[in-house]
Amino acid sequence: MTITETHRAGLDAALSPAESQLAFRAVLDALARPGLPARLPVPEARGVTLPPVLLPLLALADLGTGVCVLGAEDLPERDWAGALSTATSAPRVPLEGARLVGAAGPISGEEIRRLRRGTALAPEDGALLALAVAGLAGGLRRWWLSGPGVPGRRAISPLGVPDEFLVARADAVAGHPAGIDVLLVGPDGGLLGLPRTTIIEEERN
Repeated sequence: MTITETHRAGLDAALSPAESQLAFRAVLDALARPGLPARLPVPEARGVTLPPVLLPLLALADLGTGVCVLGAEDLPERDWAGALSTATSAPRVPLEGARLVGAAGPISGEEIRRLRRGTALAPEDGALLALAVAGLAGGLRRWWLSGPGVPGRRAISPLGVPDEFLVARADAVAGHPAGIDVLLVGPDGGLLGLPRTTIIEEERN
């Protein structure tokens, strides 16, 4: 992709102020109420559908926020990783240095463990991972959520989550308050939040 094409793609990827506000609010709602669906805006008016998994990054990224897109080859039509950086002025950085990570394709347990976690004194430096899934419901495994923002326990069954996800995420949040926050993003813009404070137990048959 040429510089001109990347710039044009970046303009296509840029969210309007209203869209950015809606996406930002959806992320906050999802993380404040773990396991309850929220909805991202999926703009289509510009003649191109933005990949929903990138919408949280487009809403949150800025000049001082390093971003990384995994599985970018699974995104259709254009260099969305480049478009994201162009639209937000956010620097593209390696996985270990990114504050915002979008996983458009399967992410391995090893990659989850490499995400930055911040420290006890600076937990806000931990990464936010937006993970594309096939659906927010319909999976064969049931997860029971508990912790802040969850009255009692709440059950979810996301579809298309990598097999290693739960174990790797547990490792990544073991040093609370350091850790990672996760957004599960469906193909229609549906959103589930799994903040680092949420305990996840898998129901086994």
